[in-house]
Amino acid sequence: MVWEVIEATPAHLTYLLLSTFLISYTLFALFIRNRLHLSEPPIALLFGILLGPRVLGWLSPNFCGVNGCQGKEMDQSGGGWGWGDDIIQESTRIIVGIQVFAIGVELPKYYASRHWKSVAMLLGPVMTFGWLVCAGFVALLFKTDLATSLTVAACLTPTDPVLAASILSNSQFSTRVPKRVKDMLSAESGCNDGISFPFLYVGVQALISSSAGEAVKEWFLVTILWQCVFGTFIGFVIGTTFNRVLRFSDARQYIDSPGFTVFYLLLAILCVGVGSTLGSDDFLVAFGAGYGFARDGWFSKKTHETHVPNIIDLLLNSGMFVYFGTIIPWEAFQPHALTPTVTPLRLLAFLALVIAFRRIPVVLALYRWIPDIKTFREALFCGHFGPMGLGGLFLAIEARALLENGSTSPDPHPPNYGRPYTAREKAVHIIFPLVSFIVLGSTMIHGLSVLGLSLISHFQRPKENRSNILAGEDDPLDGMEHGGSVTSEPEDEEDD
Repeated sequence: MVWEVIEATPAHLTYLLLSTFLISYTLFALFIRNRLHLSEPPIALLFGILLGPRVLGWLSPNFCGVNGCQGKEMDQSGGGWGWGDDIIQESTRIIVGIQVFAIGVELPKYYASRHWKSVAMLLGPVMTFGWLVCAGFVALLFKTDLATSLTVAACLTPTDPVLAASILSNSQFSTRVPKRVKDMLSAESGCNDGISFPFLYVGVQALISSSAGEAVKEWFLVTILWQCVFGTFIGFVIGTTFNRVLRFSDARQYIDSPGFTVFYLLLAILCVGVGSTLGSDDFLVAFGAGYGFARDGWFSKKTHETHVPNIIDLLLNSGMFVYFGTIIPWEAFQPHALTPTVTPLRLLAFLALVIAFRRIPVVLALYRWIPDIKTFREALFCGHFGPMGLGGLFLAIEARALLENGSTSPDPHPPNYGRPYTAREKAVHIIFPLVSFIVLGSTMIHGLSVLGLSLISHFQRPKENRSNILAGEDDPLDGMEHGGSVTSEPEDEEDD
């Protein structure tokens, strides 16, 4: 019979469903971005939730309970792949690594030397404030110890480059935001996934080290010097070297146009491979390489019409958010699933507090010392648009691996600890669910913020000044300056 030849295996269903989603989105991409003012991640995430084990059950990449599989056979029904934390770690590693490389490539030439003060303020005081504030919320709401609170908060510290790119580029809305603001937020999101490692290892070392002196030594020598400083340096060297190599090949016509496109992607993957193999900071290696590779502007001019970043957004990033939608640990959000303090109400309160206080207050307080933010409304915009996404998931799995087995390679699923938990065991169970919930909320809130801002801007205008299309205006957002001012450095020609 014909039914006997049908092979609806998990892999085949995934190919079918994911390609159907991406094709459908591609056919209406401009309408979705420029008329509905929606970005790919929240749509992809909702699609993943719909297909996942919580709703239709067609895709179940890692189908296990909150305490792991506990010796049971992995459920292969309904599209189960039997994946674990190692797949989450490596998929987020490669996606975020490629994205931060892309950000480094797309920044205006010699950006760092001209705008380092603004980026340094966001990577220093703003990140530190957000880390400490989020740690306070974790301790207050979920009754965790200080080390666990700092570890969870570190996963929520970075601005996600994938979400930031989807919100601030390739849409009508993005043209309404000053380019200096978009470049600043892009540069921040490219750096701070890597810069988050020192924050992460403060809490992790406190949980696993036998003495304070050992923890400080490990943190400074390994995390600061090797992972961050050396990682950035080796990335910059790789990028600068391959810029010269590519120039040599292009000048002698050894490489064709398709080669330029694939070179971009392969170099990003090479940087992730170098960082992960050396045990350095993958993301700083990739960002440093991307910036070093394109900082003189030559590569950007050569590949201006290839739209490689847009292709990456559509294929890799959207696919990853579909995957995340299928692995959200809903069972861990139920009352008493992990600990008595993790409840839906507390999770919602945590999300609201993080969105409201993680960045907005400190950016509003410090924006006068951030040269690329020139008005109060720009500061409010920059404070709000600090989405948390795939980078946070990677950090959560990295932390859980170190706490589980002392290495950066996680067990497939968390061990089934007996209760009551020690502080370290509680951290193993609580980190990923808390970070997942915040990433879920941030993806939806920040992804829909573009629509909200566009509608507010539309209805605040007198009727005679409104676009004939709902929220179809293309002029600068209110309170945002697209040029320089008499009191601040004008925007560079390369930024225009």
